[in-house]
Amino acid sequence: MRIPVKPGRPIVGLAVAMLVGGALAASPAAAATTPARAAADPSFASSALAGTLDARFGTRTAGSYVDDHGAVVVNVTDAATAADVRAAGATPRYVTHSGAALAAADATLRSTLKIPGTAFAVDPVGNQVVVSADDTVTGARLATVRAIVAKLGDRARLERLPGTLSTTITGGDAIYTGGARCSLGFNVRSGNSYYFLTAGHCTNIGATWTDGSTTLGSRAGTSFPGNDYGIVAYTNANVSRPGAVGSQDITSAGTPAVNSTVYRRGSTTGTHSGRVTALNATVNYSQGTVTGLIRTTVCAEPGDSGGSLYSGSTALGLTSGGSGNCSFGGTTFFQPVVEPLSVYGVSVY
Repeated sequence: MRIPVKPGRPIVGLAVAMLVGGALAASPAAAATTPARAAADPSFASSALAGTLDARFGTRTAGSYVDDHGAVVVNVTDAATAADVRAAGATPRYVTHSGAALAAADATLRSTLKIPGTAFAVDPVGNQVVVSADDTVTGARLATVRAIVAKLGDRARLERLPGTLSTTITGGDAIYTGGARCSLGFNVRSGNSYYFLTAGHCTNIGATWTDGSTTLGSRAGTSFPGNDYGIVAYTNANVSRPGAVGSQDITSAGTPAVNSTVYRRGSTTGTHSGRVTALNATVNYSQGTVTGLIRTTVCAEPGDSGGSLYSGSTALGLTSGGSGNCSFGGTTFFQPVVEPLSVYGVSVY
């Protein structure tokens, strides 16, 4: 069975050490922010406000983030925009580089930096574009990366990531196809039809998915590289399809704010937390480039790919890849979940 695909903007993201793993999660489609929800979950309200202001102001501002006290901070370069930010209920912060300047730097990197093992994203806290290079980028390739970053002046900085940005196929609750193990991300539905989302680099591998012993369903869509999401249609009515990540009920889907706390669940390493460090990240990866990902400090390991990124009862993303591990930490990237929900016309429940 294949579900109709709605036209949608390709998601911008990044695939790194693809950690195939996940967690069963699902829940009612989320409504817009309500006063009751905001009062009960301040982090939800902060992320919602940050996303609203980013969309409203565009490149008039240079990004936003949530500070350690939970306040939304918006980067500005002029007094008029600062006044508008205050009126909208956020805190303006004067920075050197405008949103337009950082967007231009990001666009330059998208057109010139294609070396596998590299990634980049705008860091609103540092007011720069952060370019990352893993341990495989050495010699002439590293010199090329340094030269590209140097041309951007102080709008960009280079950092080294330990380990390798690469795909590794192995399993929140584990799911299997052939010899590969991944993690289920979120249970979703369209009317009376039920599906689950996971990483696209997982659904590219096989069509029939099991929990290791029982057939769950068949692939109904996949998108990787470019994006990193896929959808599987349940064909076994006897399989329980809870609307939760572990014991956490999921009732909505959204986009996190930079510096907000998030949680990830995967079949290899269980549940871990960290902070969002950037949105709309891009990674150059041996199988191709993925853009629009959420960059975090949450650790992950091979087998966690496809698993759930969430905050409270809000679904946020699907584990794509990263570097490091849960012994010494690392960087992990996630496919935003709102894109496949829209593309496939499904919702959490």
